[in-house]
Amino acid sequence: MSITPTPRQILETLLPHLRVAASYARFLQPKIAALPDKDTTDDNFFAAALTDADLAVQNFVEVAMLGNFPNTRFYGEEYQSSPNTKYFRAIDLGEQNDYLVTLDPIDGTKYYMDGHSNYQIILTVLNADDYEAVLAISPAQNVYFYALRGEGAFKGHLDMSLEESSPLTVSSNPEPTILLGTQMSALAPTLKNKYKVINPNVDYSSSVQVPNLNGMFAGLLSGAVKQKGQFIDGGALAFLAREAGFIVTTLDGSPLPPLHSCKNYCLPGLIVATSKTVHQDLLEATSIVQM
Repeated sequence: MSITPTPRQILETLLPHLRVAASYARFLQPKIAALPDKDTTDDNFFAAALTDADLAVQNFVEVAMLGNFPNTRFYGEEYQSSPNTKYFRAIDLGEQNDYLVTLDPIDGTKYYMDGHSNYQIILTVLNADDYEAVLAISPAQNVYFYALRGEGAFKGHLDMSLEESSPLTVSSNPEPTILLGTQMSALAPTLKNKYKVINPNVDYSSSVQVPNLNGMFAGLLSGAVKQKGQFIDGGALAFLAREAGFIVTTLDGSPLPPLHSCKNYCLPGLIVATSKTVHQDLLEATSIVQM
């Protein structure tokens, strides 16, 4: 391996390991027993869930990282619980082209614990200014999505190589459904005249699966409004959406800021939309609530 691997090299090298991690997560899901909730001040109940799979998948990917890219920065969501964190050169953003690889070992842990299929394993390659690459695997659905900066987004079956995958584009006829972040409930009344609105605080069910942000890629959503975009999950999926042709902005319609200007591995509020019309509707709803 080169001392400074390219984003594509990182994805290509880690994809076989992530396939194994996906098989493990799929096998373990019906057997999983929850560990105590994370110690978090976040009032998002999804973020409080923690399972054996989160820790095991992260440790497995960390071993692959240290074995293949020992000099590359790495940040995993469960870094505080991992015995490998101390062996990485750094866990934060570096200078331009000193990449940071991040991992959300089980994105959607609550979905995972309740037996739903729309959880993911998300790996990103971050530069100081922007995302360079994202790989989002859906183990239960046997698919993955990936994007490289400026090269578009792609979808493939889990056994396919990156080269065998197909371009991912915005659905021509998405469901007229808007997904709200857990702190964006106030937007619902304004949007309900035109869209079906999914408010996870109210609509989440342990027995009936409701779409989460990755539902954008299956045409299940016309748009989404997030109160923030964590680098490791919401921001990563927004990058995939942007590369696929979706409109992605901050809550006031501005372009996303450079990553190095953000704090706590987190982008500001996000709007993701399939069209200019949907984007305008979401902007207007956001501006009304903020007034």
